[in-house]
Amino acid sequence: MISLSILKQSTIIHLCFAISYFTSGLILSLIQGILYFGLKPFDKTLYRKINYYLSYSFYCQLVFMSEWWSGTKLCIYVKKDEYEKFYGKEHGYLLMNHSYEIDWLMGWHFCDGIQVLGNCKAYAKKSIQYLPPIGWMWKFSEFVFLERSFEKDKEIIKKQISEICDYPDPVWLLLTPEGTRFTPKKHEASLKFAKEKNLPLLKHHLTPRTRGFTTSLQYFRDKIPAIYNIQLAFEKDAKTPPTLTSLLFGKPVHAHLYIERIPVSTVPKDEAEASKWLHDIFVVKDKMQDSFLNTGDFFSQSGVERVEPFYVPPRIYSLLNTLGWAVVTLTPMLHYLLGLLLSGKLLYFSFGCVILAAFYFLLQKSIGMSKISQGSSYGTENKK
Repeated sequence: MISLSILKQSTIIHLCFAISYFTSGLILSLIQGILYFGLKPFDKTLYRKINYYLSYSFYCQLVFMSEWWSGTKLCIYVKKDEYEKFYGKEHGYLLMNHSYEIDWLMGWHFCDGIQVLGNCKAYAKKSIQYLPPIGWMWKFSEFVFLERSFEKDKEIIKKQISEICDYPDPVWLLLTPEGTRFTPKKHEASLKFAKEKNLPLLKHHLTPRTRGFTTSLQYFRDKIPAIYNIQLAFEKDAKTPPTLTSLLFGKPVHAHLYIERIPVSTVPKDEAEASKWLHDIFVVKDKMQDSFLNTGDFFSQSGVERVEPFYVPPRIYSLLNTLGWAVVTLTPMLHYLLGLLLSGKLLYFSFGCVILAAFYFLLQKSIGMSKISQGSSYGTENKK
């Protein structure tokens, strides 16, 4: 009898997951597109409420891979009284370190627990909106797509922040101020830049880019009540690396997520002071990461007030949703593909192989996009 661990490493199983995931994504993005052009102009609120569930249905298939398929544990460090009073009940602006390939997925894992996953937004490169199905879904979900030109991006940020703050239900908007994932080469460029500008020298983070934050701040102040400072860490000597590949192969990782709620009213209004405030936040984040990597604890050497950890149990909905899509998509797709492969005709057989190869390519491409080596070229261009 084949064990479950062997099945989780099977390329055929991975291919089935890819077929279900990407097919469901195309179906959901098609529905989104119809509603985006057919419903949103007439009833924006209803569109956004429906879109929450469409987005959730797609995102939580990856949460399933984290929670149920791999059995990943997410340890949360947050003040219990604030967790019960505010989390998932208000708009939030998130500042998160960008050190791991699956930092975004651990964020989704947590957001599913507080029931805001379908309304998670982020800043993203404009080119991503053209990539099916994830880019299409993000476009119809009103993500903040930037062109990396400040004059253009300033107007985009102004418009999108206004749209997001108008949502009827809580929205969490993610900004990773480092701009790209941490690597030794990018860190070297970051340190050089920090020395030139007389900025704090960070050991475990890249120097944050403050302009996107300060520009956004002036538009979401008085509309978004809180900034959530998030610090994610994994044990540095863990046997299983924190990657999508590990999760796909059913290998659990142990994530630690610290979240601090900061009222926006406490952030300076002056742009220069707000920039300094963000740099100061990253100095503390750096101390926390250093403490965790040295001791396995965020607080021992950082000077940050200790918060007792707890675990959020997995919700059944990601499991039911993924199984439902597997039935809906795999039943007709596998029947069709087997018909082509077993038809006895070379042309049909070749066509079936091309379809399977396409799904496998999409799977590998998606994994590749999450890899640290695929991040942007931080520090390789001259900046004014």
